[in-house]
Amino acid sequence: MTTTSPIHVIKIGGNELDDRDFMQRFVDTVRAVRGRGIRPVIVHGGGQEIVRLHDELGVPFDIVQGLRVTSEQSMRLVKMALDGIANTRVVRWLVNGGIDAIGLNGVDMALVRVEKMVVEGVDLGRVGKVTEVNAAKLYPFIDAGLVPVISPVSLGYDGFSYNVNADHVAEGMAVALNAASLVFITNVPGVMVAGRPMRVLPDDQVEDLIFGQFITGGMIPKVRAAVSAVQAGVANTIITDLENYAKGEGTMVVPHQSSHPSAS
Repeated sequence: MTTTSPIHVIKIGGNELDDRDFMQRFVDTVRAVRGRGIRPVIVHGGGQEIVRLHDELGVPFDIVQGLRVTSEQSMRLVKMALDGIANTRVVRWLVNGGIDAIGLNGVDMALVRVEKMVVEGVDLGRVGKVTEVNAAKLYPFIDAGLVPVISPVSLGYDGFSYNVNADHVAEGMAVALNAASLVFITNVPGVMVAGRPMRVLPDDQVEDLIFGQFITGGMIPKVRAAVSAVQAGVANTIITDLENYAKGEGTMVVPHQSSHPSAS
């Protein structure tokens, strides 16, 4: 490893990938970040493409705590949507914007290893839980000035590929790369409570907010991944939208000893 400049792991959701305006602004943001000497590593979702393929082909699926139950048939569509459509789209936008990007997934070089996930006794099928990120595999790309763009499809110890929530992959990447920052880019300015974004969210309050249904749906895996990253030593973990990321604003997830929640 020779990388010395700070690394930001940036996770973008699949819902934004269809938005041409968002993608152009995202490319501009990545260019600006690189101009400040920061090395971005991008992890993307692909929820809209996955849903679209399932609907078009009539394949049903369920959601449990924000995680998509993935059957064998569904896994084929997940790989098409994430590795094929979504990953190529992000790389294409970056390359067309003058940024040298390379598309990867968690199976490549056994970059992300997972074990089968079970949530509250519910078998989610081919859904994996991140257990190992081989960060050393990424450093040659980063040191060469490339921007890795990573699909969350990952490799199980049983040799099969698994669907993994992109928030969890981003968390694992940030910890393994000793990233200076883990950034979750969403379509809202932060974690919303009573209609207002929280500026600071202590990690010990997250489960209470989930239990009280203040944090719901797809925000649940984001805040839990942020908490895990903070507890593993990632110093700067933020949930925000693209505009506020550029300004360094959003919801900072912090160890509970250091702060108390407030709303902007």
